[in-house]
Amino acid sequence: MLNRLYVKTRPGCSQQGLLRAGNRVLPCALGRSGIVSAKREGDGGTPIGEFRLMHGYFRADRGHTPQTLLPMSPIEPTDGWCDAVGDRNYNCPVQLPYPASHELMMRDDRLYDVVIVMDYNITRRMSRGGSAIFFHIAKPGYPPTEGCVAISPADMAWLLPQIGPQTIMFVGV
Repeated sequence: MLNRLYVKTRPGCSQQGLLRAGNRVLPCALGRSGIVSAKREGDGGTPIGEFRLMHGYFRADRGHTPQTLLPMSPIEPTDGWCDAVGDRNYNCPVQLPYPASHELMMRDDRLYDVVIVMDYNITRRMSRGGSAIFFHIAKPGYPPTEGCVAISPADMAWLLPQIGPQTIMFVGV
């Protein structure tokens, strides 16, 4: 069981990183603004800090339930995540249709085939502090995310059985 994951910027490329999981080092995508110390909504930064991996979601229509100790829920077509600053459900899951700005959890691009919720701006929410900071599947070539940490599907499949609710992701620290 891995209690700690470490994410650092890849030398020479602030939008990509290296995730250390035990003795393995995995390439990962970071936010378009790299790792930032003062995360704000929409800035494209991956927040610096220590974040517990809370729970996750998966696309049941695209495979089996992931093997992990994290609580996992299948993504439904009505699942969204509110990113509307000032909304009472800011940085929380919501049911669609939803009147305020939100992300769709059921995506066509496969990035959320497996998505893990990191405890960033959730336990202690701050308006404009950033929303939907997840650990999810990367696009081929690891282009930048909107602020999330993303790894390949193969690396995610390898990692999931080794993480649980006690796992902390250390980003840039």
